[in-house]
Amino acid sequence: MAFNSRQYEWADLTLVLGGRDVTGIRGIKYSEKAEKEALFAKGRFAHSIQTGNIAVEGEITLLQSEYEALVTAGNGSILGLSLDGVFAYGNPAVGDPLITDRVIGISFTEAAKEFKQGDKFMEITLPFVALSVKNQA
Repeated sequence: MAFNSRQYEWADLTLVLGGRDVTGIRGIKYSEKAEKEALFAKGRFAHSIQTGNIAVEGEITLLQSEYEALVTAGNGSILGLSLDGVFAYGNPAVGDPLITDRVIGISFTEAAKEFKQGDKFMEITLPFVALSVKNQA
């Protein structure tokens, strides 16, 4: 039996944001961070590692047309939106197992546009915070 070690490619990504397939996506990044602290008591070494709050943050990079669709959905601003994002990796049509991560409660923290001389298109990066990530959900 042969083992297929094919890795997912950018072309294998689908993002559904707020129920809409986002075709103008240029980049994504999302992460979970846990507050951790060593608990010291008798002796020199920590007795355990204590875990506190878990925060979710990330960035979605889009073409301007996708950004403007979000602005319209937010009645003029993306800053009041709260959306779920479904990130699906793989192409079942060619035999890939589908991996789906769901980022719940995406709320954008910044709405900035940038355009420079010579640019052929506008690319907008939207930082966000979220409530949680459901990996392989």
